[in-house]
Amino acid sequence: MNSGRAPRRPTGRRSVLPTGRRLRAVQPTPRRRPRGALLSAAAVAVSALTLSACSGGGTSGGGGDTNFVTNTGGISTVAKGERKPVNTIAGETLEGEKLDVADLKGKIVVLNVWGSWCGPCRAEAPHFAKVSEETEAKGVAFVGINTRDPNKGPALAFEEDYGVRYPSLYDPTGKLIVTGFPKGNLNPQAIPSTIVLDREGKVAARSLMALDETKLRKMIDPLIAEK
Repeated sequence: MNSGRAPRRPTGRRSVLPTGRRLRAVQPTPRRRPRGALLSAAAVAVSALTLSACSGGGTSGGGGDTNFVTNTGGISTVAKGERKPVNTIAGETLEGEKLDVADLKGKIVVLNVWGSWCGPCRAEAPHFAKVSEETEAKGVAFVGINTRDPNKGPALAFEEDYGVRYPSLYDPTGKLIVTGFPKGNLNPQAIPSTIVLDREGKVAARSLMALDETKLRKMIDPLIAEK
């Protein structure tokens, strides 16, 4: 008997078998990435963070058993008994002379990583030039590590423009930055970075940002006062 109702139109959402059983939508199984691929991706991410270019602020941190204290000003320091020596940091300067940081043992050494193309490096350069001259008589030696400049011309012009008279090791590929500092310590991880060594050639302080005269002296003065 006809009830007068219009036949229902199929909605298109589900298929119905002749027996009345409904078909379930099959969800695709997610493909798992090989473990090696995941590890490779993680390694690339870590490498990208190792030396971020031209950082204006930077973040303080260190891997492993560093035992450092980070001040609110973004300067990380290490207690005297917990400091570690740097590895070999040696090579040719922008002027073509040989320089080995190990020969400066007995002095406080300020290592500044910079590039002529880096805006924050240009901002801090006059402060470094001034403080380097004013602290030389107190046993402080400044050494730059010039990086990512494909040729020396712009870097030499940078030194002349800002009155930088201390030497800079020429490290266009960043090799010294990677190999010169022990793992698990306060390494340079940005451009600019500043590492200060005590008189025994051990890492005592680090900053990952551009410094003015006040902040630079805050890294150096405690080491000058150390006995």
